[in-house]
Amino acid sequence: MESGTPHHPKQSIVTRGISYALVAALAFGIGLSAAGGGATASVISRLPLIGDGLDATPDQSADLVAFWKAWNTLQSKYVITHASSTLPTTKERLYGAIKGLASSYNDPYTVFFPPEEAKAFADSISGSFAGVGMEIDVKDNILTVITPLKGTPAEHAGIRAGDQIATIDGRSTDGLSTEKAVTMIRGEIGTTVSFTIIRAGKPLAIKVVRDTIQVPETDDGLDEASGVYHIALYEFTSNSASLFDDAFSRFRASGSTKLIVDLRGNPGGYLDAAVDIASHFLPKGATVVTEDFGGKEDNNVHTSLGHADVPAGTKIVVLIDGGSASASEILAGALQDAHAATLIGSTSFGKGSVQTLIDLDGGSLKVTVARWITPAGHWIMGNGVTPDIIVPYTAKDAEAKRDPQTLRAIQFLTTGK
Repeated sequence: MESGTPHHPKQSIVTRGISYALVAALAFGIGLSAAGGGATASVISRLPLIGDGLDATPDQSADLVAFWKAWNTLQSKYVITHASSTLPTTKERLYGAIKGLASSYNDPYTVFFPPEEAKAFADSISGSFAGVGMEIDVKDNILTVITPLKGTPAEHAGIRAGDQIATIDGRSTDGLSTEKAVTMIRGEIGTTVSFTIIRAGKPLAIKVVRDTIQVPETDDGLDEASGVYHIALYEFTSNSASLFDDAFSRFRASGSTKLIVDLRGNPGGYLDAAVDIASHFLPKGATVVTEDFGGKEDNNVHTSLGHADVPAGTKIVVLIDGGSASASEILAGALQDAHAATLIGSTSFGKGSVQTLIDLDGGSLKVTVARWITPAGHWIMGNGVTPDIIVPYTAKDAEAKRDPQTLRAIQFLTTGK
């Protein structure tokens, strides 16, 4: 598993921030910053240091009297009431206090993992494991499905983007972090995980059999009837830019000047893949996205490489929906702001913050350090990207195997309306 800085090539938006696809054999950890090297170390080195490179200077404005009163009261008065219970060690109480401190920021992505949870989190972003094949996140304080990945057990079981997860194997998800939910959903191949899903206000019981997840990265082809070429991109992995290049070459060879780039249900991934793909459509040096550190360090502006090889006269539509997140939103937002493409579909998920992972006393502190901003200055986090032409995709459409968003894109590309 690689570790890097917030500016390292091949950084992963998926694991730096934001949510965790339950995909086997996918190294999502690339791009998580680890304190102690590169730009992260240069930031930390400006602070009073202890052995691990972190600032241990007491905050003189913090009155800890109430904390110590609570600590001592619990130590002197608490009585065990269950035979299976044990008193927490001093270290466990300290970890609990740090977890509470992190949670006080009311950011589901800023969390502290004690050593055991830190190991489970590290395992979840490295190596191979069995899952169900869906991207999840906490939205409006509810554990929510961003998207089931194409061809996975979650999709086959009927889980949909926007489903709210009420329980996992009978356990309520109230207050459950994304990371903890991931560890509960993962398991051995062939075993079953049970969900209570809330959809349109109604509870649904869905069981999914875990498996090793393999997701196709691209799919492309020409619709002979309309002359529209369609490139679907399902993830942003380390191979996606190369695969998109191949698909784009086939588009150019087709002679079509009408292109759909389909990012629906794409949960994101590597930032550099999004930048590389955007570079087909944007001139060299044009802003793709800005990594805004809130004034705590200089912003990092990611710019187009300037492939600029779109055939003259080409009209482009980008399809997005509520399952388009992270790198998908960066690409869609960049093309929309540059007026390089027309966006059709429904508002994207709104996943646009950046985390760094810091080792702390055997545990790990995951901290939000930046946010993604589109070239026109729109915050992706919590807002998503709004299409130029909004076209819903309903449950009835799914049942009828009808795709009104693609049909609307074809209409727009062939008629201009």
